[in-house]
Amino acid sequence: MYSMIRPALFGLEAERAHDLTLGGLSRFAALAHRLYGARVPSAPTTLMGLTLPNPVGLAAGLDKNGAHVDGLAGLGFGFIEVGTVTPRAQPGNPKPRLFRLPEQRALLNRFGFNNQGAAALVGHLASSGYDGVLGINIGKNKVTPADKAVDDYTSALATVYDAAQYVTINVSSPNTAGLRDWQGEDALDGLLAAVVAERNRLAEARGRYVPLALKIAPDLDETGIDAIVARLRHHRIDGVIATNTTTARAGLPLAWRDQAGGVSGRPVRAASTRVIAALHARLGGEIPIVGVGGIMSGADAAAKIAAGATAVQIYTGLIYRGPALVGDCARAIRAMRGRVER
Repeated sequence: MYSMIRPALFGLEAERAHDLTLGGLSRFAALAHRLYGARVPSAPTTLMGLTLPNPVGLAAGLDKNGAHVDGLAGLGFGFIEVGTVTPRAQPGNPKPRLFRLPEQRALLNRFGFNNQGAAALVGHLASSGYDGVLGINIGKNKVTPADKAVDDYTSALATVYDAAQYVTINVSSPNTAGLRDWQGEDALDGLLAAVVAERNRLAEARGRYVPLALKIAPDLDETGIDAIVARLRHHRIDGVIATNTTTARAGLPLAWRDQAGGVSGRPVRAASTRVIAALHARLGGEIPIVGVGGIMSGADAAAKIAAGATAVQIYTGLIYRGPALVGDCARAIRAMRGRVER
C-alpha cells in the first residue's frame, strides 16, 4: 500500500507530507494495525529494565508533541520515543526546514526543536490509549542562555516524568546553536549531575524510577567517545542512544553541502554503526545501546545489533520504505539472535 501512496506524498513539500501522514495514521490507527502492526513478530527484549515486545522503536523527531502516539503504535513498534520537547513552546527555525534527498535515501532537517512545550506534550499523552513503552526526549529552549540550560533540562524532566517510561537527554541535535557543546567533558558532567539528581528526587517523591538515556552525535572522534563513556559510567546513566543526525556532507550533491541542518538516512549509517561498535567495545553489556541511523532494511537493523546495540530506532527509513520496515527489522533481528543462540 505504501508504494502506491508514496509518489503522492513525495509530490508534496516534505513537512506538509509529514503532517498529513501523522494525521492519517491517527485517523486510521486500527487499519494500520491490521495491515502492519499485527504482522510484526514478537521478539521480547529487555532495555534499561523495561520489557519491549520487540526491539524496533520509533526515533524521536517524528512525533515531537506526542499527539499521534496511538496511530504510530498501530505500526507495531516495540517502543516509541516522542519529542524533542522543551520546557516552553517554540516555533523552531523558519520554513522550509525539511528536505528529501531521494538518490541518497536521506533527509536533511533543520527543525530547531519546534514543539508546543512539555506541558502540552503531557496533555496529548494523557488522552492517548497507548500502554506500551514510551520514551520522552528533552532539550533546551533556543533562547535559554548557556548558563541556564541545565535548568531547562531539569524543568522538562520534572514536567514529563510521570508520563514517561524513560527520558532521553538530547545534547546532540545540530539545529540548536551550542547544543553539541554539552557533549564536552565539563559541560556534560554538570548537566548529567543535575539531571540525575532531579530524577532521583522525583523517583523518591513518586515512588517510581524512570531510566535516563543520553543521545549522542555520530560525528564524535575516539577521544570524544572516551569522554562520553566515562561520564555515562560516573553518573550511572541507564542507556545511550547512538546516534543523532550528522553534520558531515560526504557523498551529498554539491548543492546540499552548504545547507544547514542534520542529515539522516543512508549517509549516516556507517558513522552510526562505528559509534555503536566503539561504545560496545568500551562498555560491553554494562550500559545498553540503542542503535539509530541509516536503518533502511532488516539487514541494516541486524547490523546495529551485531555491532553491540540492544535495540534499534527508525525514522528516515519509514519515509523511504514505509511501515513494513518495522516488521522487516524485527524479523531480521529475531533471526540473527536465533542463529547466535544455536
